[in-house]
Amino acid sequence: MVAVLVLAGAVALAGCGARGAGAGGGAADGQTFSIKFSHVVTPATPKGQAAEKFKQVVEERSGGRITVEIYPNSELYGDKDELQALQSNSVQVLAPASAKFTTIAPALQVLDLPFLFDSVEDIPEVVSPDSAAGKAIYESEALAANNIKVMGLWDNGLKQLSSNTEMRTPESLAGLSFRIQPSDVLRSQFESWGASATPLAFAEVYNALQQGVVDGQENPYSNIESQNMHTVQSHITASNHGYIGYVLVINNQFFESLPPDLRTVVQESADEASAYNREVAATLNEQARTTIEQAGTTTILELTPEERQAFKDRVVPSVWQQYADVIGPDLVDALLAEQNAR
Repeated sequence: MVAVLVLAGAVALAGCGARGAGAGGGAADGQTFSIKFSHVVTPATPKGQAAEKFKQVVEERSGGRITVEIYPNSELYGDKDELQALQSNSVQVLAPASAKFTTIAPALQVLDLPFLFDSVEDIPEVVSPDSAAGKAIYESEALAANNIKVMGLWDNGLKQLSSNTEMRTPESLAGLSFRIQPSDVLRSQFESWGASATPLAFAEVYNALQQGVVDGQENPYSNIESQNMHTVQSHITASNHGYIGYVLVINNQFFESLPPDLRTVVQESADEASAYNREVAATLNEQARTTIEQAGTTTILELTPEERQAFKDRVVPSVWQQYADVIGPDLVDALLAEQNAR
């Protein structure tokens, strides 16, 4: 009879995916859980390596009670459907760029604000959980209402502009089309520079550049190099104009279904993976830039401080203020004050 009950329990668990004991109660001793972690980039990128770190730490600290399956390169879900998959518990963990949350938590577009950071050294302070920007992410009521819990914020560094045109001034972007993530802030950024913007899934960017569907794009060096975008883009402007931050999230119903000790394991593993991500992001972007330079297909243009300021003046504070009602007027005011203080 006991064997029959155990078998029935195992079948029931398999039938409800990775929900384990369900949202309402604890788990019996020895019960195991599976986490599917889907992302859209290669394992070699900062996100890819941090995902592997998360898997390693979770499995070690849980003593095998939790296994983590990682699906990179949009193998399981892509940009268009990964959030829906998370909310339905088809996957349990994601780390999408903040721009992907536009439809369900528009305030997260705070991380899309152009020139939010002047250097990578500014990132930890500006988006710490206790900062004004950090609270808008970690304490987002909109995410909580959609059954999404924030566990951390991962860096992929600062974005550079690429196209087949030398881009030294905002005027040099006039008439060009750029691929963007689905963010109104990013659309307004490029329009302020005289360009147009087209949202496309990350997996589609290389082909779109190669076929001339768009003229250019914006990404950190690690994304440009890992997707071979530099082989179809003759110019990169080292603009450091924007930030790609990945919001590490988990299906909250699944998280709450875990026994308390395993909830602690998952959150502490997320913390460790977040710290690891920050360590590797800068290194990988430097290595990717070197690889791009050695390939010889792309000229990297360094802007003078005055040239970079010309790009900044077109969008700060105008684009920031344009979206103050979406992001939060108090938050935008606080960030502008921080900018002036730096």
